[in-house]
Amino acid sequence: MNELIQPYYIESEPYYLSAGNEVALFEAAYQMRLPMVLKGPTGCGKTRFMEHMAWRLKRPLITVACNEDMTASDLVGRFLLDANGTVWHDGPLTIAARYGAICYLDEVVEARQDTTVIIHPLTDNRRTLPLDKRGEIIHAHPDFQLVVSYNPGYQSLTKDLKQSTKQRFGALDFDYPQEAIEADIVGHESGVVADTAKKLVGIAQRSRALRGRGLEEGISTRMLIHAGGLIHAGIAARDACRLAMVRPITDDPDMLSALDGFIDAYFGI
Repeated sequence: MNELIQPYYIESEPYYLSAGNEVALFEAAYQMRLPMVLKGPTGCGKTRFMEHMAWRLKRPLITVACNEDMTASDLVGRFLLDANGTVWHDGPLTIAARYGAICYLDEVVEARQDTTVIIHPLTDNRRTLPLDKRGEIIHAHPDFQLVVSYNPGYQSLTKDLKQSTKQRFGALDFDYPQEAIEADIVGHESGVVADTAKKLVGIAQRSRALRGRGLEEGISTRMLIHAGGLIHAGIAARDACRLAMVRPITDDPDMLSALDGFIDAYFGI
């Protein structure tokens, strides 16, 4: 096994509760090495799903958090100076393609469109990655798969995948889990008792109903886990909820008052 790829294997099973048939669908897509898009709101479990699937498929997972300053060289690699002179260093996408990892580009629409175009040859029957600066064409390892994710709620004309890119992928839609499943996740990940987990989920569900009516996004599963962790550590529930769930998502006084009202309804004044 190549030493470069060894750190990207996930040794122990990441906790993930399936909300439908997404596990079976992704496994089928991987058997075809079909590039995949995971679509869903922030903090709903897309990254955890990918970690679980990489563990399940026994494949290394290389995750890249995309941003607007990311260049093509950040993905494929560049020449750098060291003690021996100018040396080529593979980027994360190149490492994945060479050695058969799953490459996960998280929030891919944050990257510049001229950067994401470089993935096109990897997402069709060619399965190649040209390294123009090196004069090399990499033929992707048989086990390589490309997966990207984004939040459709933040789509705009300037932050969206081109149709020429979208049509190269299969897609799975994600959302926040059903109430019982989400409560189980929050309880397991944060350590709070079941009743507290249910209350946290109840607050989140009420906040999500305000999306587009004062909130860009409701309270995510990730935020519930953070609040639960604080409660488990001994912080008062109302304080934990305000710190981890309410104050991060809005500065509007009326919205803060409404969300605080949800907390008081579940945990008392």
